[in-house]
Parts: sequence; structure tokens; C-alpha cells
Amino acid sequence: MRRGIAATALVASFALAATACGGSDSGDKADGPVTITWWDTSNATNEAPTYKALVKQFEAANKDIKVKYVNVPFSEAQNKFDTAAGSKGAPDVLRSEVGWTPAFAKKGFFLPLDGTDALKDQSKFQSSLIKQAQYDGKTYGVPLVTDTLALVYNKALFKKAGITEAPKTWDELRADAAKIDSKAKVYGYWGSTQAYYAQTFLYGEGTDTVDAAAKKITVNSAEAQKAYGTWLSMFKGQGLHKADTTADAYSHIQDAFVNGKVASIIQGPWEITNFYKGSAFKDKSNLGIATVPAGSAGKAGAPTGGHNLSVYAGSDKAHQAAALKFVNFMTSAKSQTEIALKNSTLPTREDAYTAEVKADPGIAGYQGVLSAAQPRPALPEYSSLWGPLDTELPKIAGGKESLDKGLSNVELAIAKLVPDFSK
Repeated sequence: MRRGIAATALVASFALAATACGGSDSGDKADGPVTITWWDTSNATNEAPTYKALVKQFEAANKDIKVKYVNVPFSEAQNKFDTAAGSKGAPDVLRSEVGWTPAFAKKGFFLPLDGTDALKDQSKFQSSLIKQAQYDGKTYGVPLVTDTLALVYNKALFKKAGITEAPKTWDELRADAAKIDSKAKVYGYWGSTQAYYAQTFLYGEGTDTVDAAAKKITVNSAEAQKAYGTWLSMFKGQGLHKADTTADAYSHIQDAFVNGKVASIIQGPWEITNFYKGSAFKDKSNLGIATVPAGSAGKAGAPTGGHNLSVYAGSDKAHQAAALKFVNFMTSAKSQTEIALKNSTLPTREDAYTAEVKADPGIAGYQGVLSAAQPRPALPEYSSLWGPLDTELPKIAGGKESLDKGLSNVELAIAKLVPDFSK
């Protein structure tokens, strides 16, 4: 994600920090409740109402703590928090994307949570998610929701084409798309040009953008070139939708899928509630969810995503104590169960996967593909590495740049982000 922001955004960021910060300018009275500020980055329409309701429950059970809820658009939150924390004016709690957590921890913006109230249930959480919230041996976030990518498909359209199971390889998906085009008269697959979605092709060839352990940039390796070659091939052929390089590509792909105009896409569980709103999935059982197809190396996988709750290190002790208590409440089994039932998102602790939660076919389906999800390496800069790819991949997919040229440009850009890595 882009690290710099324009001057106008800086002004807006400082203004937001000044009005939202609970740690340095909360208006607390000496004998009154402590007011903490939480920046929530969830979808304001589909998810935020559930979080607001939980805030009220927390306040009812903790009369000495008030929570100032602020919904910050996800696309803006990383830069806004970066600016606010640098000026000692950040919120007490941030819903931090898993890739942001080690990056902000490295800067000293997050409080280590080991041994605090926030992490007293640590053993209940999926161990890989706790590890993903760590930096330099300490834990800086408590997993709130997790996610990964899957091949989601329209069972009825697959059945109409005589296909009885989800494809296991990209070659199989290409063949299935042609059958669906012939029999069902709709596109069989529509791929994305976004780097996060293209990451699955790298895993399919057993590689990544970088080898963090070896401190080597691998985005232009032979394996990566093969991976992106396969990715590029999925935009051309019978039943394969051409690449959409417009700013609204995400919504175009999503809308086509939920309304039955394309039979399959790669997508995450954050869209489950929107799947069910589409005409193609009024019957929830029509939604198929499978592990992303494997590459030529016989490997399949997708990035482990999700969000942690992290506490601002710049808040005073009273606000930190209140924030830690709030984080524990929000990540409890009871709260995660409620979040899953209302938002159809995936819990991060096993005791929140109740029978009622798993009755949602979307949640059950994504839970089944989590075992193929790959945790991100312990590299604070890792999520920023997708930025250069998000610049170059649409050019490549749109025919404005060759694959070789595009990946060479990405390699040079990544070298500036991790200057101690070799090519």
C-alpha cells in the first residue's frame, strides 16, 4: 500500500486524529469514566453495525469506560494512523490489517500485548494467527477476524455445463470455463488484476514476491514468471472474461458473479453477506467454495488475511488499561460468535465456531479452505510489496506492457522497499 499521502490528506489525517484521539485529548473527568477511541476499518454498511452494538454491550458491562467509535475507510486507515501516531495523536485501539501490525510495531506505535488482559485467552486462538501478529518475538495484536481467498462458484451454472466438482488446477478451470460458455451461455471465470488476488498464482508455483528468510527478491524469478504467465493466460480464451483494468473492476467482477453473469471468481469471506444479496444466491446452498486451483508445481494456496485489534503505545496508562480490557471483550468467544453470525466473517478462535456459526454455508465453506492459507512472512514491509504489483499488473493485463518489462519494474521498486535484499 502507498506509504506517502498528499498534503490535503495529511491535513484531514491530523484533523481526524485531533478529534478522535482518546489518549491525549479525551475530555475525561478525574472522577468520571475513561474514554477510549477505537478506529474500526470494517465495511460501514455490512459490518460496522455489529461492532457498534458490541461497543454498547461493553459500555453497559464496564460503566467506567466509554468507547468513542470511529469508522475509518479501510483504504485510508493505514496512512491516517501512520500520520496520527507519528504526531502522538492516534486512537487508543486500531483494527489493524494483519500486514500493518508488524510494520506499526517496528515503528514503536503499538503496545506489546504479551501478559496483558488483551491476550489472557491466547491459547484459544489459532497459533498461526498469533504468530502473524508478532514482531521481533513480541505480540502486537489480538486476532479479531481471519480470512483467505477461495474459488467461489455458482453450482447451478456448473451443473448446467455438466461439471460435478470444482476444478483443482488452473488448466481444469480453463476447460470448465469453455464448457460453461458453451452450455450455460455465461462466462466461466473472471480474474482480477489486483496483486493480492494474483498472489495465489505465485503460491501455485511454490514461490512468493520475496524469500524473507534468504533476504532475496523473487518476484522476477523463473517460478514467478511462470506464475504470472498463468495468471495472464486466464484473461483470454473461451469462457474467460477479459481483464478489467478500470478503477471499478472489483465491483464489476463482484456484481457479475452475484447476479449469475459469471460462474466463478476468486474472492474472500468478507463478501459472503453480499453474495447472499445477489439474485444468483437467494438460495445460499447454490454458493460453492473451494480451494484456489493449483499451479504446475501441484501447490495451491492463498494469503492469510484478516484483522487484529492493536493498542496504541502513545496512550497513557489509564487509557491503555481500558483499551486492553476492550480488546479482550471484542475478541472473546462470545463477541466473535456474534460477529460471525451477523457479518458472516471467520472467527480466529475455535471456541467461536459454534454449531450455529457453522450452519452458515459461507462460513463453513471458507473454514474448509483455511488449511491451505499461507501466513505472511515476518517482514514488516511485506504488505507494501504489493504496491508496485498493483501498478504494473493492470498494465500487463491490459496489453500496455510486456510481462518481462512489468516484472522488471516491480523488481526495481521492491528493491527500494527492502534495500538489504538481493535480487
